[in-house]
Amino acid sequence: MRADAKKNYDQLLAVARAVVAEQGADASLRDVARRAGVGLGTLYRHFPTREALLEALLRTNFDALAQRADELERSDDSGSALVTWLREAVATTHNCSGAIALMVAAISDEGSALHASCVSLRAAGTRLLVRAQTKGAARSDMDGNDLFALISALAWLADQPPLVPRADHLFEIISSAILVKV
Repeated sequence: MRADAKKNYDQLLAVARAVVAEQGADASLRDVARRAGVGLGTLYRHFPTREALLEALLRTNFDALAQRADELERSDDSGSALVTWLREAVATTHNCSGAIALMVAAISDEGSALHASCVSLRAAGTRLLVRAQTKGAARSDMDGNDLFALISALAWLADQPPLVPRADHLFEIISSAILVKV
């Protein structure tokens, strides 16, 4: 990539991150381009669809969550490791307001720009879940799809103004339902 194209790409991502944080996943792409100081054509050259832009924004975060799962797999307490990762995944997902519906749809749509990132996120959580299940710390009747759904649900709950004050409490209820009391 040419230096000026790389600069535009990086600028678009930085601005898009701020705009999506303010306005959610349905943020105006025209607004992103304007704030980045580039034309709409430049934005579309780098990100041909809204999904492609969201994928670029989320990929960094999802890659970090996958790496975090690798670190947590070395923890002695597999149940706590799973809950820690779950909390971090919910926070990351929540930070991209409005992306939940796109993520849920992308998991089963191989043609989606978000598909690979969402599959990676689900796989990271599944590894921690299976490890906790193997050690008897997590219920055995759930799988990675269930965990991905719970991440989505908890992030959605944290987006609902009347539920925001209860979001941590609801997280505790759900996470305690995942773990097996020994």
